[in-house]
Amino acid sequence: MTKKRSDILKQRAKNPSTSSFASIWKWAVRLAFIGMAIGIPSLIVFYYYVNEDLPQIKTLADYNPPGITEVYTEEGQVMAEFFRERRRVLPIEAIPEKLKQAFIAAEDSRFYSHPGIDLQGILRAVFKNIEAGGIVQGGSTITQQVTKSFLLTPEKSFMRKFKEAILAYRIDKAFTKDEILYLYLNQIYLGQGAYGVESAAEIYFGKTARELSLAEMAVLAGLPQAPTRYSPIRYPEKAKQRQIYVLNRMVAEGYISEAEAKEAMAAPLKLQPIRKNVPDHVSYYAEHVRRYLESKYGAEALLTNAFKVYTAASVPMHQQAYDAMHAGLKELDKRQGFRGPIKHLEPHEIETFCKALEEKTPESQIRPGTILTGVVVDVQDAQQRAMVRIGKNVGVLSLSEMKWARKPNPEVQGGTIRKVSDALKTGDAILVRILDPSPGAKDPLRFALEQTPAVQAALVCLETATGNVRVMIGGKDFNESQFNRAIQAKRQPGSAFKPIVYAAAIDKGYTPATFMMDTPVSFQDDESDPVWNPKNYDRQYHGRVLLRTALEKSLNVVTVKILQDIGVDTVIDYARRLGIQSPIDKNLSIALGSSVVSPMELTTAFSVFANQGELVQPLFITRIEDKNGKILETVEPEKKAVLDPRTAYIMTSLLEGVVKNGTAKRLLALNRPIAGKTGTTSNLHDAWFVGFSPQLVTGVWVGFDDMASLGRGETGASAALPIWMAFMKQALAKYPSTAFPIPEGIVFARIDADTGLLAGPHSTHVIFECFKEGTVPQIQETPPEPPSDFQRPSQPEDLFKSDI
Repeated sequence: MTKKRSDILKQRAKNPSTSSFASIWKWAVRLAFIGMAIGIPSLIVFYYYVNEDLPQIKTLADYNPPGITEVYTEEGQVMAEFFRERRRVLPIEAIPEKLKQAFIAAEDSRFYSHPGIDLQGILRAVFKNIEAGGIVQGGSTITQQVTKSFLLTPEKSFMRKFKEAILAYRIDKAFTKDEILYLYLNQIYLGQGAYGVESAAEIYFGKTARELSLAEMAVLAGLPQAPTRYSPIRYPEKAKQRQIYVLNRMVAEGYISEAEAKEAMAAPLKLQPIRKNVPDHVSYYAEHVRRYLESKYGAEALLTNAFKVYTAASVPMHQQAYDAMHAGLKELDKRQGFRGPIKHLEPHEIETFCKALEEKTPESQIRPGTILTGVVVDVQDAQQRAMVRIGKNVGVLSLSEMKWARKPNPEVQGGTIRKVSDALKTGDAILVRILDPSPGAKDPLRFALEQTPAVQAALVCLETATGNVRVMIGGKDFNESQFNRAIQAKRQPGSAFKPIVYAAAIDKGYTPATFMMDTPVSFQDDESDPVWNPKNYDRQYHGRVLLRTALEKSLNVVTVKILQDIGVDTVIDYARRLGIQSPIDKNLSIALGSSVVSPMELTTAFSVFANQGELVQPLFITRIEDKNGKILETVEPEKKAVLDPRTAYIMTSLLEGVVKNGTAKRLLALNRPIAGKTGTTSNLHDAWFVGFSPQLVTGVWVGFDDMASLGRGETGASAALPIWMAFMKQALAKYPSTAFPIPEGIVFARIDADTGLLAGPHSTHVIFECFKEGTVPQIQETPPEPPSDFQRPSQPEDLFKSDI
């Protein structure tokens, strides 16, 4: 049977398409084989090419990131930290499970199942980001992020991605998942200078990682994608959105329940940056330690080696010193008058300024004792008051709380204003301190006028026996000026240098009972030099005086005569023995403290007297360890006998006399053995008091950086001694009141103060005096009459004048 024509045509119509498809398939197969033949070897060659340049993953096994150098106080508190990257490494078992889960849920949900790279995760991230219209999920696994952070550069290229994939696969095979997570959670940057979850917990919430709530964990887990964009400090709303995303992911992964997520979402975020356990006043001490570490170990080691540095600094004593300094400078500053308002506002500016203050001043600060900026809105001389506004609050500034606000004039001592308008007018922006409310008062707020002191000060306190520096404050505000006046400033000590002259004199044969003539004298080193006529502070002369009295009353003329007798070189040598290294001029004016010293130098010199003739070098650091606890340095007190113990005791006794009978008499209120010396320069640029008890030696300096006058009448006794006294009253409270130890070779005798000889039956003015054995004066039965042209004062107090 023959086929129909139509069937034959159909068959012919099919054959061309079938033939064409078969032909294409054959070529495709051929091309595939050709591609494989070329591509596979090419990929192998490319792999080996890339492989030769890949870093070794074994370096991850020796994870040793830059650490934080910590400086500790005597009480064990961290007073300072120095670092390149703020990171505290936690072992994986110390990281809370929920915190690990939060990061895994947000960054890499298949972390425990993929081999380091996750193609499924990459596709999911692409769709999620398209759906969200932005990047909400990354495609990189945690292992890849570890790879990028540790082993590769941040460049974006196909080559780097290929390397990243290879390395991530290798890391996953070489390390456990927990080891990878340990590297990731300690290395990752989370913004605000925080590296790793422990530092991030401290910086954002003031907590350790163990103390974080679920809500806080979710915030941290939301940061890796964009630490700045999701910062809870800078962008709290975006951080909240990101937190919600993380919590939802944790629910989706089964790590938490919906109820837990809702509770965490509802919890308010309480940002509480790093808890600072030590006051800013310790910063001068910490900076001094930093300089030492940098000079000894280098800047790089300081910032990366995670040293543990233990110091002699005492936080409570620093606070006591700061409080005393702050109060003393305020009183001094007020005695010199009111320098004027912070600024003056025109009537149309007041409301805007007050609203700005309101935004900066939370209601919690409106409490007694707080010093705030306010605006004078009304001056009422008839009522002797001004009305001052702080934000929405208006209170009363009475004339009685601002009477000190006279116009400054360093040539005028004291003075007050008679009415409020003498110092203030409407529109003045001023500092006020909120006072306790008066009982039954109708006025809601009472103020006292304040101003920030312009004068500077320094205070150092050493433990007598060890040289441990318990306190070093180099200025009134470290944030305002990092210049450390305690060790970097070189200032004239005035009469505070005199004890060094007297110590040399005691060793040269002088005794406390040696009689000196306080009479006019002139000096001229060279015919071309002007004649120098040293004078006492009170511009008077006192005739025959005991050596003890001359130091107690800080008599300049007597001190210069002593220096001339024993020699300038001798005194310079003694200054060097006592630890003063600053240059000293070779002339007679050094007797009055004309050569500059630092507060630390002078305080150290006085410690020799307290230490029975031993110089103990100031000790700041007691021990330094590396991060593994290996001791790098242990510092022991460095002692050296530089002065006869008997001389040291006699000087201590003479300086006790300064407290009992001289320029430091107000210290008798401490009711314990104290020795010390005031000092003031003749131009009133510097005021000093350096003193000691058997346990502590403290030096205080007060002055202006620009060498301006402190003001008429501002001496060591009025400007520096009150600070010293307020500090030491608290600092010595924990020590028993004990007498200064008496070394062998010291004897005591009753002396006739009119003759300097042993008291006899005719003596009417007897004192009990100390001597080196063998130097006690002889008995004189009948004391000689005083010179006819000189009348001896009836009591030592008659010689008392303000100190120079």
